[in-house]
Amino acid sequence: MTIRPIRLGVNIDHVATLRNARGSAYPDPVRAALVAQDSGADGITAHLREDRRHIIDSDIDRLMAAIAVPLNFEMAATTEMQAIALRHRPHAVCLVPEKREERTTEGGLDVASDCNRLADFVASLSAAGSRVSLFIGHDPRQIDAAVRVGAPVVELHTGQYCDLVAEGKAEKAALELAALMQGARLAHSAGLEVHAGHGLSFSTVSPFAAMQEIAELNIGHFLVSEAVFMGLGPAIAEMRRLMDAARI
Repeated sequence: MTIRPIRLGVNIDHVATLRNARGSAYPDPVRAALVAQDSGADGITAHLREDRRHIIDSDIDRLMAAIAVPLNFEMAATTEMQAIALRHRPHAVCLVPEKREERTTEGGLDVASDCNRLADFVASLSAAGSRVSLFIGHDPRQIDAAVRVGAPVVELHTGQYCDLVAEGKAEKAALELAALMQGARLAHSAGLEVHAGHGLSFSTVSPFAAMQEIAELNIGHFLVSEAVFMGLGPAIAEMRRLMDAARI
């Protein structure tokens, strides 16, 4: 069997969170993106939330100008964000659910209940040259809906699995991992490119990196947190090492 390489997308949102905590110019998320690029990242992910709690509009402007690797622009499916994405035309756009009161993205998009509207987003962004992905759970209904709206990519939400591992709930974690594996197989067999992300760490990344159906993992908060102790470049390099080792 041919071993397919797996890409690492590094999310730099929470470098911006730290910057915004003091209203200063540092740490600079664009500088973090350049470090990531030089440390083994295959792409940079940035989520421009409606409330601008971390990444802000000028960060997207500067990222588009500064980085040599692809930008994955995460956004809610709103008219405002659609206009911003169409203006910048990033390499990739990932549509995610968003609530003002949440601390981080909770759960996946309900594509099955919003097919007509999301199909418009996918069509317009694809026509502008961006590869569109939908951030979803492993529910077969959502995977089927992703195909129907014309999205070429899905990103499976790994957050629940990571939470169960952290809570020591091994049996439930194993069931969730099995469901995610089945979801990855189903999406891949349907012709979708499969990504995964949310909550992944050194201790939880290997099972997903080992799945041949998964082409890309997007990881951010853990890497920014680990950078406090070992530096951002070394943290990314170690994640890259673990992913490549699991892929063999």
